[in-house]
Amino acid sequence: MIYKTTLQHITWSFDSLKILMAKASPFRSGDLLAELTAGSYEERVAAQMALADVPLARFLTEHLVDYDSDEVTRLIIDTHDAASFAPVAGFTVGELRDWLLSDHADEITLRSLAPGLTPEMVAAVCKLMRNQDLIAVAQKCVVVTAFRNTIGLKGRLSVRLQPNHPTDDLKGIAASMVDGLLYGSGDAVIGINPATDSPATTGGLLNMLSDIREKYSIPTQSCVLSHLTTTIGLMNKNAPVDLVFQSIGGTEKTNKSFGLNLSLLQEGYEAALSLERGTVGNNVMYFETGQGSSLSADAHEGVDQQTCEARAYAVARHFRPLLVNTVVGFIGPEYLYDGKQIIRAALEDHFCGKLLGLPMGVDICYTNHSQADQDDMDNLLTLLGVAGCNFIMGVPGADDIMLHYQSTSFHDALYVRKVLGKRPAPEFELWLRHQGIMDDQGNRLVVQPSHNLLSAI
Repeated sequence: MIYKTTLQHITWSFDSLKILMAKASPFRSGDLLAELTAGSYEERVAAQMALADVPLARFLTEHLVDYDSDEVTRLIIDTHDAASFAPVAGFTVGELRDWLLSDHADEITLRSLAPGLTPEMVAAVCKLMRNQDLIAVAQKCVVVTAFRNTIGLKGRLSVRLQPNHPTDDLKGIAASMVDGLLYGSGDAVIGINPATDSPATTGGLLNMLSDIREKYSIPTQSCVLSHLTTTIGLMNKNAPVDLVFQSIGGTEKTNKSFGLNLSLLQEGYEAALSLERGTVGNNVMYFETGQGSSLSADAHEGVDQQTCEARAYAVARHFRPLLVNTVVGFIGPEYLYDGKQIIRAALEDHFCGKLLGLPMGVDICYTNHSQADQDDMDNLLTLLGVAGCNFIMGVPGADDIMLHYQSTSFHDALYVRKVLGKRPAPEFELWLRHQGIMDDQGNRLVVQPSHNLLSAI
């Protein structure tokens, strides 16, 4: 179908919904690389005006990626909840935007609406919103998940403790873990990116994490971010797997490039559930995503990168995850060139994920060849804290010495909790008090060399 609008006596025409969505997207380097972006600001505004008039129901019949050839599209369409969609079924994209920003769209209403929205719908309305709008709506979406603690409650901000090491040295990892715990990080997950994906290495890291967690009765969950097939193999050997990790994308071809499909994800999900390791909940999956992953795999199917990213959230939503993390600036300047583009993309991802009912966290990060710096990350950290982000990363010194990129530090987490009055997950907060790490007001206490956690290293 052709979409048209007239702007200052000039008629702009867009040959398909896929093209219209791409032209309406705020500028970013990845869409330019894919030759999808609008050719001018005027064309972008014209596309946004035309997109505002598109009925939401159109996205259920005009698929951006072919239904017959893409299992992510089939998942989106076949699992769509028509009853949840009914209250907004008569809206256009522009009307959905206005409604989301109104007082009628409150926490309870948005929670009930989430199963009725498709990724393409939320990606479309996102393209019509300023950064302020994205924050205002996301802040109203409360998504709570649980495993050994409860993540996502109002007034809470959790932290993934990321103690990576370039050689997977157990002592080095343990030192970073203890460092993070003593700064109040680790309630989202203690998650290690292994330097190698060998089952032996992954198994050793899992055992070490489990031993330390059990020795100190830490109410959190652990994860080694190995490939799904490695984790399934280890679960079959009774390894202490809490969360099953996998990077996912928004098209079948993207996921194939990651060595997976929906059937394999289902196998991992069921295996993790069968272990019954959670104590306060059974959300067992941890997914990571990022704008540009489909394009980098030449698997974007002509869809703009923000919409591809939102489609990945349909995959995540199907498996009721504990955590979904958009690693927003990790992929590099070819896809998000500078701090401005990284900030916009992070707010988009957080908004889209939350509106779809996902427990969104953000790795507030950049690579050293991007036109960004730590001041940009400070800005983004504060904005996401206001927006109600479920969790962020805690990396020693904000510098991941294994993955070679810049993220947020344990100190950054203390900062944003302090200035915004945020607290850790309740079970973890109680543990921090009992350990003498924090007081009742959330202030960090001085830890003596004799503290029992230091015996872990």
